Amino acid sequence: MRLLLVEDDPQIIDLLKPELQQQGYAVEIARDGIDGEFAGTDRHLDLIVLDLGLPGKSGLTLLNNWRAAGVSTPVLILTGRDAWHERVDGLKAGADDYMGKPFHIEELLARIAALIRRRHGITHSDLQVGPLRLNNDQQTVTDGAGQCHALTGIEFRLLRYFMMNPGVILSKTLLSEHVYEEDMLRDSNVIEVYVNRLRQLLGKTAIATKRGQGYSFTAAQPAPVDGGPAL
Repeated sequence: MRLLLVEDDPQIIDLLKPELQQQGYAVEIARDGIDGEFAGTDRHLDLIVLDLGLPGKSGLTLLNNWRAAGVSTPVLILTGRDAWHERVDGLKAGADDYMGKPFHIEELLARIAALIRRRHGITHSDLQVGPLRLNNDQQTVTDGAGQCHALTGIEFRLLRYFMMNPGVILSKTLLSEHVYEEDMLRDSNVIEVYVNRLRQLLGKTAIATKRGQGYSFTAAQPAPVDGGPAL
């Protein structure tokens, strides 16, 4: 999942970015309204966390401009402007949620996760596709044989994006954008390495290669009886 944090307070950025990364999000940062407005038009973003009191352009101006341009990315306003009429203005402008500062990080993370689930039509915190269940809190996946596998950070990000888009053909470039931050984008061929790792855990039929297009995720075959990886 790829998030944009539009925030000019370095203390808030330093607090939020590692917490979001720990939860498996690739995080982009915009520190003013000018950069934030441009960054928010990226159609591959899964969510935007937006401050209102920004230099250059206000957060409310950004939100109005995004919605006028047809940007449908969920937006969570996170701001010190917490009067009731400012909440109303933000929600009327097209915000999906609104939190005032100071805030509890656990509540913010829960609201972010809920907005992303809502966008993908998911009602539970854990993801399930076929026999696979992904535990977002523990960053583990349980296969069709009931075995629980721990995932590395990149494996978790990649599998979560696959499971949120079952049956959709996803290019290596698109997958890379949802796994790595902008300043850490790597050769999209690295994605192939992690796809093969997931296949070893879940079975080679879990992720199909679409030649010249990318990959498509359906579900895994049950793990072998001896518990070894499917080859």
